[in-house]
Amino acid sequence: MSIKIMVADDHGIVRDGFRMILGAQPDMVVVGEAADGVEAVEAARRLRPDVVLMDIRMPGMDGLEATRRLAGPDVADPVKVLMLTTFDLDDYVYDALRAGASGFLLKDVRRDDLVSAVRVVASGEALLAPSITKRLIGEFAARPRRPEKAPAAVETLTGREREVLELLARGCSNAEIAARLVIGEETVKTHVSNVLSKLFLRDRVHAVILAYEIGLITPGSG
Repeated sequence: MSIKIMVADDHGIVRDGFRMILGAQPDMVVVGEAADGVEAVEAARRLRPDVVLMDIRMPGMDGLEATRRLAGPDVADPVKVLMLTTFDLDDYVYDALRAGASGFLLKDVRRDDLVSAVRVVASGEALLAPSITKRLIGEFAARPRRPEKAPAAVETLTGREREVLELLARGCSNAEIAARLVIGEETVKTHVSNVLSKLFLRDRVHAVILAYEIGLITPGSG
């Protein structure tokens, strides 16, 4: 079954480029486009794509608000949103992830990385470009904030699950976590799944946000 994609960007040439790249894949089909946030919300609700490629800065309703309406914590049937950004828009990353985005890519992403990212998000995983991950963590370091109270569910994590959560928050991949804890990658996947389930989190990106918000780890620690 093909992955249904919608592209939301106010530049027609950008939409055309993404449509050409993604539409050429045997397992993907671009089912719609939008030039602003209002159009994006309406079209996504009507077309129910598997993934929405969403630009952050658009006229009228921006991509951040559109993402909140499509994938926010109060949305009963959220749509997966993969956001596109440039380095000068990194201040939006944290807010957009809180709004429900499943990942971020830079707008100058390579063709193969774009295709791979769409497949990752469509499969239910979360994704951040490495450079975005580093700058996101930098945001936590640059913005002193009082740790939020940890949800009671954190106490249900086993010691190993807590270790996995801490390593996730430091940006480690499953392979890196496996190497550090000397366990198999399949075991890591099981632990990650358990962490998300116990903490009622949508994906690993939001697990990272929670870990920082409750002070489980702090930028630069460990």
